[in-house]
Amino acid sequence: MAALGWLTPRRRSATARSVLAGEASAEAARKDVSAHEPQFPVRGDDLAAAFFDLDNTVMQGAALFHFGRGLHKRKFFETRDLARFAWQQAWFRLAGVEDPEHMQEARDSALSIVKGHRVSELQSIGEEIYDEYMAERIWPGTRALAEAHLEAGQRVWLVTAAPVEIAQVIARRLGLTGALGTVAESVDGIYTGKLVGEPLHGPAKAEAVRALAAAEGLDLSRCAAYSDSHNDIPMLSLVGHPYAINPDTKLRKHARELDWRLRDYRTGRKAAKVGIPAAAGVGAVAGGTAAAIALHRRRR
Repeated sequence: MAALGWLTPRRRSATARSVLAGEASAEAARKDVSAHEPQFPVRGDDLAAAFFDLDNTVMQGAALFHFGRGLHKRKFFETRDLARFAWQQAWFRLAGVEDPEHMQEARDSALSIVKGHRVSELQSIGEEIYDEYMAERIWPGTRALAEAHLEAGQRVWLVTAAPVEIAQVIARRLGLTGALGTVAESVDGIYTGKLVGEPLHGPAKAEAVRALAAAEGLDLSRCAAYSDSHNDIPMLSLVGHPYAINPDTKLRKHARELDWRLRDYRTGRKAAKVGIPAAAGVGAVAGGTAAAIALHRRRR
């Protein structure tokens, strides 16, 4: 019977050559699949553009918190206020979703802090704060997606509830086309401590994108939008190419149900790419005033 031992399959550990063969085979399979997918973004399509949410999509954490850290460093407010901001930021990062009550409190605090200061002063400080706290928190994967649109000749905007001045600094530093954000009221270049309209959040983002697309002559069915939050489903539903980036639980479920594309950079892995749906327009009235003002300011 020993002579028949050669007929019995032997268990062998994977060698370096077998691992290489397996990886090459997998890569060939991926290339074969991707060869049948339409090119995206489409190069030279001047009717297309991309819209990126900011917090936890382009940048780790909340821009308003990082801005608050910079203002605290410059003695704009007390340490106890920074501790409250820190708690809100920790909750945001652990939960992965935005808490409306926390966001409202943060906005109210920020408005009271900047009241009486010149817009130009905050813009200048914003440049410094970007270098100090924000630059190292940009997700490389999301930035690569934005750059792909730019390289294809398309325009790219940030769309965020963060103050428009902060959003514009970040967009400029990343080489993007521009930004839409929440507008704080100012008179003669000085903040009054009030908002113009509403925060650019949830349905208001969709209204901002719709208004900008109309002004720029864009075809939303050719455009892309990227976000981590289920609050941005109205904006994502507005375009032909919606992406869920580092999605919260509700957005991940929604994206899978509609076969939206998923990307997750929080663990260094890329979630499965599951197709591109047609646009399913979702409208909203809220936030129209803030969107229009933001668009007007961007064009000035």
